[in-house]
Amino acid sequence: MNGVMIVLFGLVGLSFGWFVYSKFIAFRIYRLDPDFQTPAHELNDGVDYVPTNKYVLWGHHFTSVAGAAPIVGPAIAVYWGWAPALLWVVFGTIFFAGVHDMGALWASIRHKGKSIGALSESVIGERTRSLFLIVIFLLLLMVNAVFAVVISNGFVATPGSVFPAWSAIVVALVIGQLLRRNYNLLGLSLIGVAILYLSIWVGTHVELSLPESTFGLNENASWIVILFIYAAIASMLPVWVLLQPRDFINGMQLIVGLILLYGAVLVFMPEMTAPAFNTQTAEGTPSMVPLLFVTIACGAISGFHGIVASGTSSKQINKETDARFVGYLGAIGEGSLALITIVAVCSVAYAANAGEWHALYVEFSDGGANAFVAGGAALISAGWGLPEGFAAVLLATMVALFAGTTMDSGVRLQRYIIQEWGEIYGIDLFRKGLAATFIAVGACLLLAFGAGGSSGDGGMIIWPLFGATNQLLASLTLLVVSVLLIKLGRPARYTLIPMVLVLFMAFYAGLIQLIGFYHEQNYLLMTLDFVVLVVSVLVMLEAVSVVKKHRGVNKSESTQ
Repeated sequence: MNGVMIVLFGLVGLSFGWFVYSKFIAFRIYRLDPDFQTPAHELNDGVDYVPTNKYVLWGHHFTSVAGAAPIVGPAIAVYWGWAPALLWVVFGTIFFAGVHDMGALWASIRHKGKSIGALSESVIGERTRSLFLIVIFLLLLMVNAVFAVVISNGFVATPGSVFPAWSAIVVALVIGQLLRRNYNLLGLSLIGVAILYLSIWVGTHVELSLPESTFGLNENASWIVILFIYAAIASMLPVWVLLQPRDFINGMQLIVGLILLYGAVLVFMPEMTAPAFNTQTAEGTPSMVPLLFVTIACGAISGFHGIVASGTSSKQINKETDARFVGYLGAIGEGSLALITIVAVCSVAYAANAGEWHALYVEFSDGGANAFVAGGAALISAGWGLPEGFAAVLLATMVALFAGTTMDSGVRLQRYIIQEWGEIYGIDLFRKGLAATFIAVGACLLLAFGAGGSSGDGGMIIWPLFGATNQLLASLTLLVVSVLLIKLGRPARYTLIPMVLVLFMAFYAGLIQLIGFYHEQNYLLMTLDFVVLVVSVLVMLEAVSVVKKHRGVNKSESTQ
């Protein structure tokens, strides 16, 4: 099949999601109110709560949730064949991710910008909040520790991406100041993206790297330390100084990148050399069901999105109706990235024929970000005639910037959780922003170097838990939104049906992993996996209890 047909199928589906389904959910189910006073106005502090232009906020939200996951997940999952990955990405984005992300935003906005963990107390109960926060903190710990490894590996593998990745921060700082002075947003966007692409061109000629050993740390480990120092500083700055403009520029860069990739497909019209359903999988390959649904998270549905939506984005929403643009359209942006990733790693651009593709995808773990960079660069080069080296640096920079943006937001979100714990348990030290940030970064570094030694890749040790844990969190977030809808007397099936499916797949995957960890005698992962599964069951039971009580009250009132 030609890649153009896959792209058209995906884009038609995503267009239906935006123009039809998202409007129905936004105005008939969530009933977004343009006159509702959002937390950004009610609690405006100039640091975390700041009313923000919806286009700028979309850039922040989208690049924060995107990271490398909508690239890595699909690029691995196509091992089962491109058809299952395509269907999950398209339908998952329309009926799962968009509803989940917009719902998390709406629920948080209606509860003074509380994180999904904290607001679960108001919706379900006090015990739920404590359980929720444990899962969220564990997930953030995984994301921050591992994305630092992803970026450092990218810097070492593609040193040309170092200069543009750090140049983007300088550009963002300048744009943040200019936006604060009401300079034209469109003009600044064009200038910012132009400078960013100029820096990418410079990066193809100026490759930067760190010494092989610094204070006993290799180059990868040194980058990890530098990245966490940066993330700590960035997470303490007011959102308008760096977070918003950096994310907005990254969002604009992604749009240009997607135009280049999708345009290349239309011009080059690459044939799909990968099988629609792979019947030549290696022995020991995990079952597609349920693993497909946790391998592709971002790009279909992801619990991490709910953390970002309720953690940072909800505090910056100018009007409640902007939740549709920021939340649902952000999910569509991610779905479109996952969609083009499938074409990039399954078409003739990456492998000339089926035999070569099978040689590249020998085992389930093959693929990933490197496959996307290689396939995408070849696709852009074939479609637009750009040098393949430039295209590779462009895509490697895009991956690094997304992962870095996720780290920025992730550390900030960890700080919020620690501060929430300070409020809940009366710990004054945890309430202070500086102390909470150091605790958050310290926990990440402890995992990175305590578990991984001098390499700093300790996050990889617990990373196998990410897929199931992330999707369990997505189902729990949909559960909170569903209970809130039930309490308000509104239809909840549009959130409950996705919740049940995601919960089943994630729980099933978690059980499979639990058995695997036991046989491998990996008792650390087995214990953590068991804790996450038990917490999920307890939250579900609490929610069922609340719904029963609420329905019981409604029945008694109706008989009076």
